[in-house]
Amino acid sequence: MARKVRHSALESRSARLKLQVRRKPYPGPSLARGVSLLYRRNRTNGTWVVKASDGHGAYWTKRIADADDFDDADAKAVLTFFQAQDTARRLGRGDNDSGDSAPISVDGALTAYEADLNARSSNPYNAQWPRVHLTSVLLAKPVIVLTSNELQKWRDGLLTKMAPSTINRLCGCLCAALELAAQHDQRIQNKQAWDVGLAGLPDAQEARNVILSDQKVRAFVETAYALDQKLGLLVETLAITGARPSQAVRLRVADLDAHPVRPKVSMPKSAKGGGRNRAKKRHERYSVPITVQLAAELRESSKGRADDAPLLLQSDGTPWGDNPGQTYHRQIDKIVTAIGLNPAIVTVYALRHSSIVRMLLQNIPIRLVASLHNTSVAMIERTYSKYITEHSDEISRKALLQHDPVTGGNVVALAS
Repeated sequence: MARKVRHSALESRSARLKLQVRRKPYPGPSLARGVSLLYRRNRTNGTWVVKASDGHGAYWTKRIADADDFDDADAKAVLTFFQAQDTARRLGRGDNDSGDSAPISVDGALTAYEADLNARSSNPYNAQWPRVHLTSVLLAKPVIVLTSNELQKWRDGLLTKMAPSTINRLCGCLCAALELAAQHDQRIQNKQAWDVGLAGLPDAQEARNVILSDQKVRAFVETAYALDQKLGLLVETLAITGARPSQAVRLRVADLDAHPVRPKVSMPKSAKGGGRNRAKKRHERYSVPITVQLAAELRESSKGRADDAPLLLQSDGTPWGDNPGQTYHRQIDKIVTAIGLNPAIVTVYALRHSSIVRMLLQNIPIRLVASLHNTSVAMIERTYSKYITEHSDEISRKALLQHDPVTGGNVVALAS
């Protein structure tokens, strides 16, 4: 049991009431290395506050409970001096005073989240991305003392750097890390801080999908080949299959079926949508038809490699990795510029969007379009409704009630 630390100015109700009312807390006893108890004198019940080191040269504070200045202690909302000590130790360093159970920082939460993603065969980039944009102060701050105001201020500060939809995705990654930290540490009771501070920005779900004409798609592919043969093969694969880049780079040599008439690839699923069975989903495949020309190029490119080797490689012979965009994004910008488009608007994902719309306009059933692109009918309808409506116009017009044809001035009804 942790020893009780005496402090004559704070341990009794009568002693505390002699102190002057003020906003700045009065210093209290040191309870462990880097942990101390403070007291704020109020006109009503005072407040117990824990002050602890964040391990990076700074300190954080957190209100514990009310002091028993006027009300009797209940061991929950109102604490005595010695009860406040126990709570402060538990929040600051844990009951064993060893430092091993110190509250996890945002940086530590992201590290734990990355380890969890790796264990579930998910993309660790979701834990790495927030670090690029978080301030050093926020990274060092314990999750337990995060407030909605500071998180909202950080979120809103990103509006000058990225689109609202991108900010929402980034905040989603950070929220996932903080949620995981809270699941493993019952002391973290401030979930509302990120629920409110990192809430999704409004009007960010509007589809910003760029659809390219078939002519532009062909120019995209041809320019990619001219810039880099291996990049061209990846780009053509994306244009033909409509797959996400993260899926295409996980194709293996064995996934290619180079049939002379009906070639196809067994595309790995993206495992989007969360869940604890993402590792299993990532090993699932679905069949996607490809052109005879692409099949021949893939077969030639993969000649001599083992079945479990990556089907698509970079020009130096190395795999594209889990985040191919980090490698090819500058080259894609050059390609987009070369074909007369704006790289700030058009990305490689335009090939996927164009593939989906191309199928919709060819009257391919939405259910089949969704399956071939590893997405849902609901997502297709929500994201591409404009093109569905345009396409359905010609079909639905045929079902309109037509006026009776009038062939002349005298119309004679035929006997039935």
